[in-house]
Amino acid sequence: MSTAKVFKSGNSMAIRLPKQALDKLNVKEGDTLTISENESGISITAYDPNFEKAMESFERFASKYKNALKELAK
Repeated sequence: MSTAKVFKSGNSMAIRLPKQALDKLNVKEGDTLTISENESGISITAYDPNFEKAMESFERFASKYKNALKELAK
């Protein structure tokens, strides 16, 4: 596990990721990261446009069939 400090960058706040985290994500300067919430907090992953499209499709499906998914989860 690594840690990162939050710092001010212009009018925004930013974090500096350690090299080992960047290597594991396989990202470099200028790449986009995806930040998502989960049960234990947040996850940071390398951005994948195909995954983004799949999640948008799932969210449309899930909102349309909310009751069916709730029943399937039992």
